[in-house]
Amino acid sequence: MPRDIPVGNGTLLVTFDQYYRIRDIYYPYVGKENHSEGHPFRFGVWVDRVFSWVDAEGWQRALKYLDETLVSDVLCANAGLGIELSCNDAVDFRRNIYLRKVMVRNCRAAEREVRVFLHHDFYISETEVGDTAYFDPETEAIIHYKGNRYFLIGCLTAGGAGFDQYATGRKAVQGVEGTWRDAEDGLLSGNPISQGAVDSTIGINLQFKDAGEISFYYWIAVGNSYQEVCELNRLVLQRGPRLLMQRTADYWYAWVNKQELNFGNLPGAIIDHYKRSLLIVRTQIDNGGAIIAANDTDIAQFSRDTYSYMWPRDGALVAYALDLAGYSGVTGRFFQFCRDILHKDGYYLHKYNADRSPASSWHAWIKDGERQLPIQEDETALIVWALWHHFDQHRNLEFIASLYHPVITRAADFMAGYRDKETGLPLPSWDLWEERRGVMTFTSSAVWAGLQAASRFASLFGDVQEAERYQAAADEVKRGMIAHLYRPELKRFARMLSIKPGGGYEVDATIDASLCGIFQFGTFDAGDEMVVSTMRAIEKRLWAKTAVGGLARYENDYYHQVSKDISNVAGNPWFICTLWLAQYRIAKAATLEELESSLEILEWVISHALPSGVLAEQVHPYTGQPLSVSPLTWSHATVVMTVMEYLRKLERLVVCDNCGRPMFRLDRRGREIVSRDEDLDRIPIVNCPADRASDRFTL
Repeated sequence: MPRDIPVGNGTLLVTFDQYYRIRDIYYPYVGKENHSEGHPFRFGVWVDRVFSWVDAEGWQRALKYLDETLVSDVLCANAGLGIELSCNDAVDFRRNIYLRKVMVRNCRAAEREVRVFLHHDFYISETEVGDTAYFDPETEAIIHYKGNRYFLIGCLTAGGAGFDQYATGRKAVQGVEGTWRDAEDGLLSGNPISQGAVDSTIGINLQFKDAGEISFYYWIAVGNSYQEVCELNRLVLQRGPRLLMQRTADYWYAWVNKQELNFGNLPGAIIDHYKRSLLIVRTQIDNGGAIIAANDTDIAQFSRDTYSYMWPRDGALVAYALDLAGYSGVTGRFFQFCRDILHKDGYYLHKYNADRSPASSWHAWIKDGERQLPIQEDETALIVWALWHHFDQHRNLEFIASLYHPVITRAADFMAGYRDKETGLPLPSWDLWEERRGVMTFTSSAVWAGLQAASRFASLFGDVQEAERYQAAADEVKRGMIAHLYRPELKRFARMLSIKPGGGYEVDATIDASLCGIFQFGTFDAGDEMVVSTMRAIEKRLWAKTAVGGLARYENDYYHQVSKDISNVAGNPWFICTLWLAQYRIAKAATLEELESSLEILEWVISHALPSGVLAEQVHPYTGQPLSVSPLTWSHATVVMTVMEYLRKLERLVVCDNCGRPMFRLDRRGREIVSRDEDLDRIPIVNCPADRASDRFTL
């Protein structure tokens, strides 16, 4: 079940499912310590002696965000009950407080009592063992705690009162389901304390004289002690939950618009999705620097593990996108994280937890009695590559100097040495899909790019010999790619070379979308015939021949496979792979018309997002429904990357015939440019977002 409308502040992350039930609560790291373990926090209504949870039949749900914010905009309507619930959710941008505004609408012209119930199914520190839930008379709140993790649940109605009912109880033991069952008769027991495997439910009683609306606020304050959550609770009561939600909406609106970009001829829907993707990416990044792949615990049912880790490759590509978009503060913390986790021998392991500890892995250190490195070498290479682009974008020399020896030269020394002496190519490692070990074209492209970046850094810092050594290694990698990975008989690049037991290599000719790496990192020009023929084969073979469309990872992709009709559906369409095709069109474009051909792919992505704008990892090839985890940080970052690459190419294409200077600028200076050139008639000047203040939301 895909996660939707995540809200967070880099320390506290709250996610929902399609039924508008809270499913994940991460604290104190994004991705680490999930205090619900995927169990639903239920939300329901009792009216006219009938009870219904909002996930039940009869409810229509629309889950979205307020435009350009990380505040949700949710409507749950039940025509049979004559009830609508309009809700907004947010995590305060500064304090660890989850907030919800609930507007209950009585749609019938009659006097009615409506009781709203909110249920909490905590698994504190990722286990139900040893939890306590109790009513605290000091704060008139429900508190769940274990060790140094505290969760205070409060409520405020229009009259200034808190919740009217509560119950704590045991769950999932001896047939006991929990206090949510107690709520279904409209009355809670008032049990004041429970320990062990426990849950809690609160109830708010609302009296309607006629058709109309009544609102209340609800919150969960999260901290490491009783004193901390009490202080947060006082903050909510003193300043008011409405003000906290409004300031959070204002903060994220300012954050996503801070660059004041000129979006040129991009359609409004693409601009909106670009901003939505930036915001969703930020929810998946820990304030300590870890860029988490995804936070969706439902995937654990397949392998008893999740995506709540930092993969250096994913992180590097996300950081590259954010640097293009101008978010150096976020990416700077990521690169400092990478400094702290680099292995002493200069490589990165499979993946990491947000607290910098090594994460779970299936890459072995030994095979057939021989030691091997359990790495995906592209992860090491792309960190160095992304660092160069970070510097090129922001010119923060002192920051880069602090990483030069701890990260750049150590990683470059490893890459330069971890190569086959005969071919010049990298030695075998795991592929980016984590499924096979060999010498990948993608990895080789990444290593070339990493060594190129290291050579540039070495030149920058006056290390002439190191610069030459890294450049020579990069040149050897590229020559090896042409000699061994490009296959004249196929008229394209092969996916991989595998070492034969008796020596030599076996060619894996599978068409794989990762072959896009040959142009993505600058190894070969997008117009090079080797690239053109390879990309032609990728699009022809991997594009789904269904009404859904989209690009698969590779031929006969087994991961979450739903179709055995391999000739028409090579695999499920992935958002990142489909967007790589757009990036290729952008890179190759020599005219405005060629550049604009990439927009249809961005529009395809938008059409297959959830209504909130959330992108999963992949979609069903026949229904278009999301598959695997959601949201996938990499998917959203690739939207950001593609849009920024489009705008950069637009700058290069729209130039003055006389002087060759750009007549379109993507940054804020673009709003100052005035031109009569006919091409610019198609590229409107975008005004400052502050000019749209009158159109903004209020809470």
